[in-house]
Amino acid sequence: MEVRPGRPLDNAAAMIEHLRAARTDGADLVVFPEMAVPGYLIGDEWEHEAFLRECEECGEEVRAASEGITAVFGSVALDWQRRNEDGRVRKYNALFVAENGRWAGPACGPYPFVVKTLLPNYREFDDSRHFCDLRKLALEENQPVERLLAPVRTERFSLGCLLCEDAWDADYAVSPLAALSRHPVDLYVNINASPFTLGKNAKRHRLFSQWAARLARPLVYVNNVGIQNNGKTVFTFDGSSCVYDGRGRVLACGRAFEESADTAEIAPEEPFADGTPSAKDGVPEVYRAVHYGTRKFMELCGVRRVAVGVSGGIDSSVAAAVYSRILPPEDLLLVSMPGPFTSETTRRIAERLAARLGTGYVEVPIGESASLTRRQVNGLTVPGGNGRPQETLRIDPLLFENVQARDRSARVLAAVSAAFGGVFTCNANKSEATVGYTTLYGDLAGYFANLADLWKTEVYELARYLNREVLRGPGIPEEALRIAPSAELSPAQNVDEGKGDPLVYPYHDRLFASWVEWWNRTTPQEILEWYAAGELESKLGYEGSLTDLFPDPAAFVADLERWWDLYQGMGLAKRIQAPPVLALKRRAFGFDHRESQMGARYTRKYLALKERLLRGQPRGTSCADS
Repeated sequence: MEVRPGRPLDNAAAMIEHLRAARTDGADLVVFPEMAVPGYLIGDEWEHEAFLRECEECGEEVRAASEGITAVFGSVALDWQRRNEDGRVRKYNALFVAENGRWAGPACGPYPFVVKTLLPNYREFDDSRHFCDLRKLALEENQPVERLLAPVRTERFSLGCLLCEDAWDADYAVSPLAALSRHPVDLYVNINASPFTLGKNAKRHRLFSQWAARLARPLVYVNNVGIQNNGKTVFTFDGSSCVYDGRGRVLACGRAFEESADTAEIAPEEPFADGTPSAKDGVPEVYRAVHYGTRKFMELCGVRRVAVGVSGGIDSSVAAAVYSRILPPEDLLLVSMPGPFTSETTRRIAERLAARLGTGYVEVPIGESASLTRRQVNGLTVPGGNGRPQETLRIDPLLFENVQARDRSARVLAAVSAAFGGVFTCNANKSEATVGYTTLYGDLAGYFANLADLWKTEVYELARYLNREVLRGPGIPEEALRIAPSAELSPAQNVDEGKGDPLVYPYHDRLFASWVEWWNRTTPQEILEWYAAGELESKLGYEGSLTDLFPDPAAFVADLERWWDLYQGMGLAKRIQAPPVLALKRRAFGFDHRESQMGARYTRKYLALKERLLRGQPRGTSCADS
């Protein structure tokens, strides 16, 4: 089901309707997702007691609706007599089982509900901030945690009940599934609020298929759809609920990013017919997540009309194409803002894009206004004081690039989108966001950054997929895929001469991904060690040769430190002020990738290795050889 965060009344009403329909359908058991009543990512809304009491009341309404059927669902559970370690009322992330209007809980537990054992505290998760887990409860009760991990026995079933992380136990000292397996269980149920990230479904299928086969019992995995956020990062939930038989084979799987009630017939003592899960993740799944997350975020914010600043480049072209599949043509406006260095090539691309997508299109040149700003500032004198000399202000060529970028967004796009009755987009990609290759209050502005978790090379892949499979015909002009990516803010960025961004995206995307997305993220120390040993290409998965990019170690080090300094410096300052990012992969910027402004730092080992390389230590020599 689609869980609406912070809307327990709506969610409970939907659950009660699903129970009514399931009872009519002759179902014995209905399983809803984790935190189906309150939603999961709701920030410090958990501190409002009025909200918590409403969640309790809604849970009671679902219990009362369970006459003639068994309902399993997730919600917040309260113990008003105990306190969390922050002094607030005791809260649990809990699984409830209701049957015939009554609660059924674990035989050995102190409560009529299942308490989540393993609380994730990585990436976007911060569960221990609000909830008490079963391990802490076991300490309070002076009991082994394994003793409290018991099945829920109803009139019909013996259910092994788990909440999300309780099945992902490889890195924990406790295995809830292993503890439950010591008891007679008819069916294992795992309820989830698991955000989509690229590749996660394949891991889910491997994990739950292996668990079902190991336990020799059917297992039901249920996940929600919809979007939820923690302010700076927006997460999609793909559902993809699945039922596995006692041999780990698939009986039924729900469709991704779609709300649906799927019925499966389960005979616990027998394996089912063979089935194969659909677990492929790639560009099609990225597109579905971008389209779904963008549409849902627009609904959440009440956005009905959108303006996209189009430059003729790939990012704005992809953004425009995605919105064209969500909005009717009259509610999407493409805005071209040519400046003094904009080529006729990119102007034609922008105009052709709008014609192919069938949207509105306007052109608002910025040359005159940007020049006015330069004239107004150049020559301004700042009086001296306290012995300081008088200053004269100048807008140099680099500053003039920023003036143009801000004029496009902060002035033209802001005004045009407001007059259009809508908002304007942020078209930044993850490559730009990592090192701040974007202008604060300029092209970094916008209501939502739905491509900012995709590297530049992935944006190109998405563009090709859109043309091939979604737009099905002339869509994004091929020229946008061929020209040099460029901001066109100076003569040094002339696309007709093949000039553009200072980033070599096939290499830098992989370098930046190692800093941001790898589970064990790298620093310049590891990068320089691999470079010195001649292993960096293979470690990063870069198919080219670094000698073609950097003639000597000094050039390599200069490039590495340039981008690392920006990643940990001004790039970070810009990310803090960036719009919300749609999460698609590991470590989206925002609350998923938590950062502190500490300035760029280098380890002692890095500095020593850098000194040896710059003195002439040949590449291909390890640190131990020197």
